[in-house]
Amino acid sequence: MTKFEFNHLVNHHSVSLRSYALNFTKDAEDANDLVQDTMLKAITYYNKFKEGTNLKGWLFTIMKNTFINNYRRLVKTNTLITQSEDISSANLSFSATKNQAESKFVLGDINKALEQLPEEYYVPFIRYFEGYKYHEIADMLEIPIGTVKTRIHVARGILKKYLKTYSKDVVTADVN
Repeated sequence: MTKFEFNHLVNHHSVSLRSYALNFTKDAEDANDLVQDTMLKAITYYNKFKEGTNLKGWLFTIMKNTFINNYRRLVKTNTLITQSEDISSANLSFSATKNQAESKFVLGDINKALEQLPEEYYVPFIRYFEGYKYHEIADMLEIPIGTVKTRIHVARGILKKYLKTYSKDVVTADVN
């Protein structure tokens, strides 16, 4: 099957994809975005589709996985960012006692540490930090998943070594 024929078949299923997407999103605009993401992934990875198998089922699986991954990424982002209504008095007290200049120094050290990473470790580490799964990173960089895991592990080691002054053991030793 040529790529053109495949694209035509995928486009033919867009109506059923949209109704399936509405089951997940409950919003028309979000459903359209999900359909678009699904079709883009299907067309991008059309060579992974085995001719003679159920194309509609394959597309629905892509959609379901895309929705789940987007949801996980959203949850992870929302847990890292404290909403203003959710700030407790303990958090306010903590933030009031911390010096903003200290935070700038820490952030500067983190950025310097990231700059020290060779690009082969930096790119997979940043993608993982952004919330991508190992297999997504492997697909993006066109490298084996084991290599992705190794590079992220090595990047963590380099960063730990460079930022060791901020580890809990060092901080508590300084206080005592």
